[in-house]
Amino acid sequence: MKTATKLILTAATLIMGSLQGHAQTAVKFALDWKFEGPSAPYFTALEKGYYKAEGLDVTIDTGPGSVQGIARVAAGTYPLGFFDINSLVRFRDQNPDQKVVAVMMVYDRPPFSIVSLKKAGIKTPKDLEGKILGAPAPDGAFAQWKAFVKANGFDGDKVKIENVGFPVREPMLAQGKVDAITGFSFSSYFNLLQNGIKPDDVSVMLMSDFGLTMYGNAIMVNPEFAKANPKVVAGFVKATVKGLIDTARNPDEAIKYVLKYNPTAEPAIELERLKMSLRDNMVTPAVKAAGVGGVDMARLAKSIDQIADTYEFKNRPTAADIFTSEFLPPAAERKL
Repeated sequence: MKTATKLILTAATLIMGSLQGHAQTAVKFALDWKFEGPSAPYFTALEKGYYKAEGLDVTIDTGPGSVQGIARVAAGTYPLGFFDINSLVRFRDQNPDQKVVAVMMVYDRPPFSIVSLKKAGIKTPKDLEGKILGAPAPDGAFAQWKAFVKANGFDGDKVKIENVGFPVREPMLAQGKVDAITGFSFSSYFNLLQNGIKPDDVSVMLMSDFGLTMYGNAIMVNPEFAKANPKVVAGFVKATVKGLIDTARNPDEAIKYVLKYNPTAEPAIELERLKMSLRDNMVTPAVKAAGVGGVDMARLAKSIDQIADTYEFKNRPTAADIFTSEFLPPAAERKL
């Protein structure tokens, strides 16, 4: 009887140990914006079980914009988030004790843009002089406005800036209430189409084509969380790299995962939005050569110099303060 009892207890212990060994670590991840085409890498990693394979139970939430969400990561509300790395530079300067750091670059070229209707005649940055620019205060693209002005040598004081809300930005442009807007290229372009504007009537001026050397959005981590959970952070990054690579190879499949979480989205528009972001932002020549997720630290340092052209630092961070590659998988695993 004692032997039977011992066997039962041993079996129970083994079962409990197995269950604990397969327990998933809950992780909250915040996007910068809505569940749209460019968020496909994360939903691909989620739906294909890449996060689960790393022992992670990931929850993906929408965000308030590529600037404001950084404070959520700093506060620990979200241990991981996807936000603008240039805004992180300013955040670290203003909050030197809150050492949020980027661990994976996603937008090798930022989607920061000036979008207008062709009838406004805005073909170069200087053409903005005398015009009304609609720009949400927390917009990641507008955050680069002063650097954009300096890089292109036009008079920013001759541009009337009107603070507009995100929901009304494209409608106001479509209605002629502003001459141009700042925004992410793949957001504003397709939002205008949904507001009845024909594709041939839209003009998109990418800031990266006009003097900005900056990177765009990256995955960021709360420093206390990273210190306490390095394997969780590395696992999240590894799974996301795989999700991005799969998305780049088969966007038609990847978009289905986004639509599962945003069933009201228009499939055709979100697919084209995803393909646009892959072409212009995620799968650049630099990424094709070096692989997904990393940065050129010299280029990142130059981007901080560019921010300094129009922003007065008090506690200027270095490139090493802003980005770390310690959580990235080996280069061979990051090749497209």
